[in-house]
Amino acid sequence: MNWILFAYLTVLFWGVYGVILHIGRGGMPMGAEAGNAGLKAFLWVGIAYFFVAVLGPIIVLKMRGSNFNFAGPGITWSFVAGVAGALGAFTLVLALGAAAVTMKGAAPSAVMPIVFGGAPIVNVIVAMLVHPPAGGFKAIPLPFLAGIVLAALGAFLVAKYAPTNQGAPAKPAAAAGQQAGH
Repeated sequence: MNWILFAYLTVLFWGVYGVILHIGRGGMPMGAEAGNAGLKAFLWVGIAYFFVAVLGPIIVLKMRGSNFNFAGPGITWSFVAGVAGALGAFTLVLALGAAAVTMKGAAPSAVMPIVFGGAPIVNVIVAMLVHPPAGGFKAIPLPFLAGIVLAALGAFLVAKYAPTNQGAPAKPAAAAGQQAGH
């Protein structure tokens, strides 16, 4: 399969992740436990990760006839990547929970654009630090820098002005009474 197909599938899965996670958080016991709802949802995310990220590769590696040999640096850096990903998911849960206090169901509309607009910017900066561009940092093209600024601006604008963040218009009193069965 083509890499771009997998990239688009990742966009799809991560694009729905925040909304589904927020729904899961909202489905946890509230009241005195409302502050723990995000952590309870995240626990189930971790259980899902076990099935998808542990059992899935084991099954595929067995099907491919892998010898299951691993190398130290690969293990170390893969573990560090897993910690970074898990910490990102953990802080995402905390962000959604904190945003839900004031934004209710619109929290994903505010949080996710910042995450998904900001993460590629951080990714490309870190990638350039690890693998500097040919010709050094002075050789970075202006359109690339403009893209970084536009990505940051786009994330801000989508988060701030998402229609779900604006709230529904107030219903007239008479219409509200009719809808309630009066």
